[in-house]
Amino acid sequence: MKSKFLRYLLMALFLVGILVVTGCSDDSDTAGSDSDSGSEETGEDSGESSEERMELRVFVPTFSTEPPTDDSPVLKKIEDYTNKDITMEWIPNSNLEDKFNITLSSGDLPHVMMVPNKSPSFISAVEDGAFWELGPHLENYPNLSQANDIVLKNSSINGDIYGIPRTRDLGRNGVIIRKDWLENLGLEEPKTIDDFYNMLKAFSEEDPDGNGKDDTYGVVVSKYEGPWDVMQTWFGVPNKWGEDENGELYPFFMDDNYLEALNFFKKLYDEGLVNEDFAVMDPAQWSDPVVSGEAGVQVNVLDEGHRIQEKIIDANPDNTDPITVIKSVEGPTGLHNLPTSGYSGMLAVSKTSVKSEEELKQVLDFLDKMNDEEAQILAENGIEGKHYEIVDGEYQSKIKDDPALKAEVDGFNQMLMYLPEAKSLSPSSSPLRQLENQLMVENEDIVVANPAESYISEVYSKKGQQLDNIIFDARIKYIVGQIDEAGLEEAVERWKSSGGTEYMEEINQLHKDAQK
Repeated sequence: MKSKFLRYLLMALFLVGILVVTGCSDDSDTAGSDSDSGSEETGEDSGESSEERMELRVFVPTFSTEPPTDDSPVLKKIEDYTNKDITMEWIPNSNLEDKFNITLSSGDLPHVMMVPNKSPSFISAVEDGAFWELGPHLENYPNLSQANDIVLKNSSINGDIYGIPRTRDLGRNGVIIRKDWLENLGLEEPKTIDDFYNMLKAFSEEDPDGNGKDDTYGVVVSKYEGPWDVMQTWFGVPNKWGEDENGELYPFFMDDNYLEALNFFKKLYDEGLVNEDFAVMDPAQWSDPVVSGEAGVQVNVLDEGHRIQEKIIDANPDNTDPITVIKSVEGPTGLHNLPTSGYSGMLAVSKTSVKSEEELKQVLDFLDKMNDEEAQILAENGIEGKHYEIVDGEYQSKIKDDPALKAEVDGFNQMLMYLPEAKSLSPSSSPLRQLENQLMVENEDIVVANPAESYISEVYSKKGQQLDNIIFDARIKYIVGQIDEAGLEEAVERWKSSGGTEYMEEINQLHKDAQK
């Protein structure tokens, strides 16, 4: 009897509870709307949105001393757009790698982490199963599926994708030329390696600045190795590793075209077409000779062109259009260029916070939506009318001179991957900047991929610096005439005996494993 009585009592209390809740709900709806049906629909939608929203912790760098707070209206808009409750974990960029390692060691990993690079600690964490392998899932998302294959491979670990790359211009390298010098000498932009040589010769010997003095030369190079790496691809030299007809990989300096490239560099040096002090020149001063009118050419990232031009115009406002840029020149095997890695860090998904494939799908949906135009504009530019305006079709930022507004926006772009492209807003650019951007896109068709970029070599992790120094030192010594072809061959043998042979064997084994 007591048991039956208790059951009835509990049922009665339950029904009273329902009536109380319903009554409260009805009062609320009536106060807010003339329509009961509309009120119920609004309440239902709100409840569903709250229940569906996944809580997401995002670990990214900040370059600001005052990154956005949780109250940022931009963050609220991003949360609404992606249907996620987001907690930003801002890490000072100067301390990013240390904090990344500390967070890995703690075992308390946020859902999404910006990985600064393929560091040993990240690779170790991947091997320990701390991050999701994302490759098989990308095809299911409209933006993520459009990631550049070369960039994906560059950012992968032995061919597997453990992070969405924050893409940057893959075809950023090119040639910066004093356009005013070309015009003074009646020269066209070079199309071939021979044209390039003839231009450097003219810049060195034909008084391109018209001052009547023998005070100019062709191309400026610093101790940074990049320009030689770029120019040797013009001759058909591989990007770090080549692949023979049997599918075997070999290092670039064993390529048949490598010596031809070195002989060209040596010719430039012997004829005074490149600065004599290139091997010791500080890269911080690398652009100065082009700005000051000593050198006419620099092989560098294309966007350095407009920075050089702005400095020339500041010094001489009458010289309004002194610089042009080209992407490459044609060599014996066609038109080639050296790519950048194509990314700056990547967004990885941890398994400690994201415990199931269903949760992974929600995180990937978030990352995919962050590539939509609306999300990119929010993260990069803020909210229209508050952080920027569109005046006569032109973007105008309002945050530049307003620290409070800037603090609501600054840093959210660290979550952006720009897939398949950047869609955020920017001010109108100069014709030179437009040309730079155009060539960066065109370069993607001619860049030379490194077939071993994704392979993680234990030999290289221990001996890479020593091995690289042997080859780079030999290249410089050959260019300046300190060694001959026999000296180059000796350097290659020293490279092999110092661990290079093991390195080649390991890379080829990794390459074979990746083909399976």
